[in-house]
Amino acid sequence: MDKGYRLNAATGIHKGDRPYQQDQVALFAHPRINGCVMGVVADGMGGRTGGRKASDQVLLTSRQLFEHFSPDSEDASALLRQIGEESHMVIRMTAVAAEQEPHSTLAAFLIAPGGECHWLHTGDSRLYHFRGSTLVRRTKDQSYVQAMVDAGEMTPDEAAVHPKSNVLLGCLGTEDDPKLDAHIIPQLQVGDSLLACTDGLWHYFTDEELGSVLHSLPPRDASEFLIDKARVRAAGAGDNLSLAIVRVERLVTNKPQVGSAFTPLR
Repeated sequence: MDKGYRLNAATGIHKGDRPYQQDQVALFAHPRINGCVMGVVADGMGGRTGGRKASDQVLLTSRQLFEHFSPDSEDASALLRQIGEESHMVIRMTAVAAEQEPHSTLAAFLIAPGGECHWLHTGDSRLYHFRGSTLVRRTKDQSYVQAMVDAGEMTPDEAAVHPKSNVLLGCLGTEDDPKLDAHIIPQLQVGDSLLACTDGLWHYFTDEELGSVLHSLPPRDASEFLIDKARVRAAGAGDNLSLAIVRVERLVTNKPQVGSAFTPLR
């Protein structure tokens, strides 16, 4: 990716219709290296305090390890895996000490200065890569209903409304080691967007709708729009929701950028 670009980013979070917030989200700019950015979302589970402790731990571990990361000499995929493994270990220790059962999902991406992007996830928080409005790739949920879809025993539409749609087959803090699924985007391009979000958000949108919104609106406006629309579609029964968006934009110094037309979702 040439130097004539910038990263435009935003986060959003809402407790939905729950009495307390267990999601956490953050975007971190590297303290020493320009153009190195990490986004993290974590959906905590395990009661009011247990779930929040778990998601807090994910963000604390992410920030601490990222601040000591050297993009020029260290491997970004290894860093993300270390974040997952250390978060998992500390959450497990918290469970023993507090006699709780805290767990958390994890969806994190790291953009290196040259435009290479690494991501990692466990649970059902998702990562999306869009090129323009077209979906290039997204993570696969580690959930009961996704396993049923993969086995041909359930359609995606049936999975979306299944009573066990929130049952996870993997996450941080379980007795078994988490399955940490990783992916590398060799080169981000101008017009690409990355989205990390919890199930309280993605549950209410198709991939096509998300792509349209991220392509048509700046990240801050897209974040606000998606939260507002998810709240309407949840109809009073919405979960916590959080998201982080990064869009690669071309630097324009002689005239304002003009976005494409945006068609509101129904």
